[in-house]
Amino acid sequence: MENILIAGANGTTGKKIVNLLKETQYFNPIAMVRKEDQKKQFQDKNIDVILADLENKDLSKATENIDKIIFAAGSGGKKVVEVDQEGAKNLINAAKSNGTKKFVMLSTMGADNPDQAKDLKEYLEAKHNADVFLKESGLNYAIVRPGSLTNDKGTGKVTLSKKLNQQGSISRDDVAQTLVRSLHDDVANKEMFEILKGDTLIGDALDTVKS
Repeated sequence: MENILIAGANGTTGKKIVNLLKETQYFNPIAMVRKEDQKKQFQDKNIDVILADLENKDLSKATENIDKIIFAAGSGGKKVVEVDQEGAKNLINAAKSNGTKKFVMLSTMGADNPDQAKDLKEYLEAKHNADVFLKESGLNYAIVRPGSLTNDKGTGKVTLSKKLNQQGSISRDDVAQTLVRSLHDDVANKEMFEILKGDTLIGDALDTVKS
């Protein structure tokens, strides 16, 4: 089994990712959390936990013996540069130094053109800068850009394209499943794509971004 580090494991989407990984036969989830009191919820489920802060420039310890990474962390708008941008860069650098095989980034629609945004411009700029840094890092990557996240029940289906040219939403369940499926070696290598709710099974949709 491959060791998968989940940055932002304590978040709403992060917890879904950890639970999905725990159910697979391919991946062993390792929850990365920032506070000591966040560890117990994962340890109670026999899930490995690493205590690390994305604002720490040296995250090499957190990425030791890690095969692949999912970055699902977010500052909730409070520290977009420190966490969403620089935190991502810190983890990308650590992944690179430890030979991580794939880095799956949870980004957002609109990050390709933050200057067009009326709202959330600083957040979109931070996500844009993190995405560009990952693309230029030399790491294998999948950058997943969903529309607005909802807490609706997942359908296991999406609309997926490198550029959708439409607005919309998607459930956190389906985003989490897309991120987990993107870890596999045979899909989404050095690819960036957008997703919304839709009618295509996630596995079939990801087949369209196979290298």
